[in-house]
Amino acid sequence: MSVLVETSVGDLVIDLHYKECPRTCFNFLKLCRIKYYNFNLFYNVQPGFMVQTGDPTGSGKGGESVWGVTRGSQYRYFHAEVDARLKHDAIGTVSMAIASDPQRDLTVADVDWSQLGTDTTDPTTAAARRDSPISGSQFFITTGPQLDYLDGKYAVFGHVAEGLDVLTRINDAYCDDKGRPFQDIRIRHTIILHDPFPNPPNLTIPDRSPLPTPQQLADVRLADHELVEDPDQSDAEAREQAQKEKDARAQALTLEMIGDLPFAEIRPPENILFVCKLNPVTSDEDLQMIFSRFGTIISCQVIRDHKSQQSLGYAFIEFSRKEDCEQAYFKMDNVLIDDRRIHVDFSQSVSKLHQQWVQRQVDDRGRQAQGNNSSHLGPTKGSARYNSNHHPLPPRPAGVGPQLKAEYRRPMAIPAGRGRLDQSQHHRMVFKTADAGPPPARRDPSPPPVSKRSSRTRPSRWDRDESQTHQAKSRRRHRRSRSRERKRSRSRSRSRHRRHHRSSRH
Repeated sequence: MSVLVETSVGDLVIDLHYKECPRTCFNFLKLCRIKYYNFNLFYNVQPGFMVQTGDPTGSGKGGESVWGVTRGSQYRYFHAEVDARLKHDAIGTVSMAIASDPQRDLTVADVDWSQLGTDTTDPTTAAARRDSPISGSQFFITTGPQLDYLDGKYAVFGHVAEGLDVLTRINDAYCDDKGRPFQDIRIRHTIILHDPFPNPPNLTIPDRSPLPTPQQLADVRLADHELVEDPDQSDAEAREQAQKEKDARAQALTLEMIGDLPFAEIRPPENILFVCKLNPVTSDEDLQMIFSRFGTIISCQVIRDHKSQQSLGYAFIEFSRKEDCEQAYFKMDNVLIDDRRIHVDFSQSVSKLHQQWVQRQVDDRGRQAQGNNSSHLGPTKGSARYNSNHHPLPPRPAGVGPQLKAEYRRPMAIPAGRGRLDQSQHHRMVFKTADAGPPPARRDPSPPPVSKRSSRTRPSRWDRDESQTHQAKSRRRHRRSRSRERKRSRSRSRSRHRRHHRSSRH
């Protein structure tokens, strides 16, 4: 049997000892049922000892039992059970506060305990009840361990099962000399998780939480929802936040300087979704077909291993509009696709923007190199179409247009002893089209080098194709193998000669 107590600083879950003290638990549960504790103030906070609440007036002199609510003010108090087996030995022990009322005739004398659902009527005698402590609605929660001097004086009826951190926050609140916190800490709501007792007659249960009384509103010191900031702490937090932002900007600027970021203020795109926890059998077409109902998809890519081409379980989906991306984010999270619950989030990657930026940089350098070396690459716009030292560029195929793509090759290092290459070999521009023919012929007017071993023409290592390069590598490996074999043969011959010479001497 438990009750959830929602406070302004967090939630507390209180487990009740309803078998050991049924009267006290019955009173507490029914008061929670009628929302009696709503807006009650923690008016007495003693750090390391206890926190007290349960008085609607917040003065420590108010409050009444459930029988006082249903039967009249003369039944304001009741006799709480003090069980010797229940001790104040741990933090979070919940006990009823004792009322110091001289008129003990106002306490509950005889109650039909059969209403509590127990087999017996009342385990205590009238004399024992008259000498036992009396309580109303106020209760306290201990915030210190081993408070054994409270045993036998106060009725323990429960303990805090969850929310000890919330109890610590209440214990650490700033209070005045009377123990009341400067900023109000109040009970906002109580929820009964289990109630084994039937409701008593004349118990009116409200259908909604009641509003605070004018007396409670007049007693507000500093509302619990108002923010209270420590000037020293806020300044320290502001300085720390400013330092973090400064460090982040410095790191972004460093990445921009070394070329890892296009610019320091780059932000992830807002129209790309990140989808993870995918089934390995889910393909790009499947995802595109599923997400296309939200809008036009520019690209849908399942990330795969570059060697095995197996799916890594996540993908990126780019929409044409930001609104479509947001709608897919709200609708498709935790959706079942190919027997897997996927997770959808907005992409935080800037890799695609970086690749686009790098490609633009390469294209700009290629166009710049083409303009600087136009005398070696052929006629440009506005110049003569043909020249005695140049070959004309191949004509552009009809209908190709923007599909024409230029690839810029950087200058290659020239090994020592190979001579020098002319400018046309340093910078070569190869135009590729959908139906273009072979690349233009060599523009080098000088004849290729002649081999010393034969009179046939031998292409240089920069003009060989892949098959010729492979053949040259095979020949070099064969020559190295033969050289190693000759060295081993000579070594074996010398060894045999030394052994024969030593044997002949002996």
